[in-house]
Amino acid sequence: MAVSGFEGFEKRLELHFSGDDPVIQMGGLRQLDFESIEQVLNAVQCTVVSAVGNQYFDSYVLSESSLFVYPTKIIIKTCGTTQLLKSILPLIQFSCELGFVMSECRYTRGNFIFPKAQPYPHTNFKDEIFYLQEQLPIHLCYRKASVMPSKFISHSWHVFIASDKFYDINSPNNDLFTIEICMTELDRVTARKFFKHPNMAANEMTEITGISEINPNALICDFVFDPCGYSMNGIDNGDRYSTIHVTPEDGFSYASYECVGSIYDDPNHIVNILKKVVQVFRPGTMSISTTSTSNEVWTRVAKAVEPLGIKCRSCTMDDFPSAGSVVFQTFTSCRK
Repeated sequence: MAVSGFEGFEKRLELHFSGDDPVIQMGGLRQLDFESIEQVLNAVQCTVVSAVGNQYFDSYVLSESSLFVYPTKIIIKTCGTTQLLKSILPLIQFSCELGFVMSECRYTRGNFIFPKAQPYPHTNFKDEIFYLQEQLPIHLCYRKASVMPSKFISHSWHVFIASDKFYDINSPNNDLFTIEICMTELDRVTARKFFKHPNMAANEMTEITGISEINPNALICDFVFDPCGYSMNGIDNGDRYSTIHVTPEDGFSYASYECVGSIYDDPNHIVNILKKVVQVFRPGTMSISTTSTSNEVWTRVAKAVEPLGIKCRSCTMDDFPSAGSVVFQTFTSCRK
């Protein structure tokens, strides 16, 4: 293991807001101008490098990961030594100016490879929880924090969720699930494909690595870093997104894949995506977190990847206010 290097493991923040229907119909949070978005990202210490949008949401590839802006929801995912939680206060301010009130906050992350390099408030999970408790509105009174363990020191899942409702059965998002995959010890031949060659375009790397085949129907907004590294946001099925980030350096190689789906989707769709993700990156160790109000999604995970020589080593489940269940599974390659 390298003594120091780039931190691949991301921090992820998902904020939900409520507001008047006319404001939402006018675009809601998508009315935030680019200058306001830049102020938020300046607090986090990252920038926009590429962007694309459709009638449902706006997608930004960042210098450190991704940002998605929906009419009533914002998702920010950042890696490296970014200070993600410092985005909360400016987002509360800007959303308030548009007539919105925060209704839910979800914060998740894995284990940092280089935890001592992280600045406050990301120095440890206890500091992160304290900072969240201080920054969030008091009406988000249903709160829970948990560290979900595994058999591996390198992989555990940190979750903090706060909501103004313990469980909103009438929520239009109840059918949605989120899958977050963290992969380490990437196959070395695969990892080399994420080093930039002279004059290489991002879409060329997307093709030669096989990423374009994970979800061929997605509109892809990609970016390749110099000398290495890759990020991609995908827009699929209107209001669905996916995102990939890769740090290929030997000794601390890392890749992540995240997507959102519905429990009413064809079950084979997410199974096929999981298989393709494993085939593209061939990780030595992998964790998959599934957030859903249904048990049907996470049960498909092991069935999807184990035929590819990936064995499930642990499975942990916990319930959270409003979000439903979070299931954290870890896997290792049978070649290890």
